[in-house]
Amino acid sequence: MPVHYINHNGTLVPQETNIITADSRAFRYGDGLFETMLYQNGEIRFLPFHVERLQSSMERLHFDNPQKFDEYFIKIATDELIRKNNMIGQRVRVRLIVYRDGGGLYAPISNKAGFIIQVDRIITSLKDKKIGLIVGLYEEYKKSYSDLSDIKSNNALIYVMAGLYKQKFDFDDVLIINQEGYLCEGLSSNVFVYYEKTLYTPALNQGCINGVMRRVVMDIAEAEGIPVVEAQINPAIMKKADEIFCTNAIQGIQWVMGYKQKRYFNKISRVLQERLKTWSYEEEED
Repeated sequence: MPVHYINHNGTLVPQETNIITADSRAFRYGDGLFETMLYQNGEIRFLPFHVERLQSSMERLHFDNPQKFDEYFIKIATDELIRKNNMIGQRVRVRLIVYRDGGGLYAPISNKAGFIIQVDRIITSLKDKKIGLIVGLYEEYKKSYSDLSDIKSNNALIYVMAGLYKQKFDFDDVLIINQEGYLCEGLSSNVFVYYEKTLYTPALNQGCINGVMRRVVMDIAEAEGIPVVEAQINPAIMKKADEIFCTNAIQGIQWVMGYKQKRYFNKISRVLQERLKTWSYEEEED
């Protein structure tokens, strides 16, 4: 099999290379964050938004020099890695992990940032082409929220446990609730609920990730004249909603077909999906 490469702190190395030590803060404390991005047609979709979120999160976590991870740096590093892995012309998932380099216990010795970039071809399976998602509600553990909850951090235990639940019951996705029992987000997505001609999504103060695609979809909906409300959402609304869909940077908008015995329409999500195909960063700026 051909060697698959990653970028570790600016050096391209085989993916099997041992780069983590027992003292790694990423390993010991989950001291870091990440961005998952879609590379297609020779560029990263909505790269300015990913950079804005990454740099803001790094500043909040007191990393040194977050400005290093700008659009130019990420694009050049990603292009090089995609060429090295013979993925030119492919749809590619790009994962950029930033972690606090150096030792220390809870208090770090330094705030210097290390990074890893991984790229993987996106292969569409038959399951990905299903009419819509069947989802479950994950209630075993709830996501605690704070002022850091919207950051895509490397602390992911709640998602691991929700993933085990999804796997056990063979759902396409599961929705996570917060510590007060309100809807928070999907396993790897934000969630939207369309009810009585209004589109609702959990507010950031409800503990959800500040998703790039969440931001884009809200802007598209506004441009289409669809009212959008960031709110505290009771899971009971899932039994009454007209539509539910999930969003993330890789899949875009995914319509939810069913929850338990409830079945949903996909009129609004289909409109948004079509608009997303031609939506650009420049339109956001306008």
